[in-house]
Amino acid sequence: MGTIGFYGAGNMAHAIIHGMLAEGLYQKEEILVYNHRYEPTLKKLEEQYQIRPILDEKELFAKTDLIIFAVKPEILLAKLPGFKQFLTEEHLLVSIAAGVTIQQMEELVGLHKIVRVMPNTPAAVGEGMTSVSINSEVTDSEQAKVLQVFQSFGRAVVLPESQIDAVVGVSGSSPAYAYLFIEALADGAVLEGMKRTDAYEFAAQAVLGAAKMVLETGEHPGALKDKVCSPGGTTIAAVRSLEANGFRHAVIEAVQTAAKKNRELT
Repeated sequence: MGTIGFYGAGNMAHAIIHGMLAEGLYQKEEILVYNHRYEPTLKKLEEQYQIRPILDEKELFAKTDLIIFAVKPEILLAKLPGFKQFLTEEHLLVSIAAGVTIQQMEELVGLHKIVRVMPNTPAAVGEGMTSVSINSEVTDSEQAKVLQVFQSFGRAVVLPESQIDAVVGVSGSSPAYAYLFIEALADGAVLEGMKRTDAYEFAAQAVLGAAKMVLETGEHPGALKDKVCSPGGTTIAAVRSLEANGFRHAVIEAVQTAAKKNRELT
């Protein structure tokens, strides 16, 4: 796989590095990390994975051919023009910065191999979902290489960049919706007399199991729902209550609201 560099040492960098090492994609000596300040997050990477930090930007670009920018959008946009002097045609640039488009990056560094990815926070527990969008300079083998990296801590799918707003709505922001749902499920169980710690465990495991059923059976979510809804039973009564209270509409509206906000921010 060669060497891989990280510009930034935040939580997402930690998740990616953990996944890559766990999957054996890279060895610790093949992973280089630069951070504009020597922060606790960088120290944690050093201690946890025995990765040597790079203290000079130029050295990071000289020693790596795949570089992941894991910094905030404003930092990336400010720094990109200065990176132009370090780039060669072999460099593959991967950005996690929300709202920074491929076109913006091309305008700031020139026409290089650029990939825009949108992972979500469950990456921290090996269950991330990532969209991968590429520009015209990225080859099939380079695309496959990026997919391997982001599939090491969950799932990754290639999508056109035009669908990034939908990705934010359905995946990037949706862990928060799921947490609200789990909390509400638990509150209902507590109202019925269950201990709160037990209620959270039952609710979270139910959501996790249902999600795995969708992913691993390949069945339509509606078909799986129908299998649980016995005629005249408890589940169909609960589904009716959710529909009567606008559950489906509220979720669709949330996805569209997040997508619209992302368009505005971009």
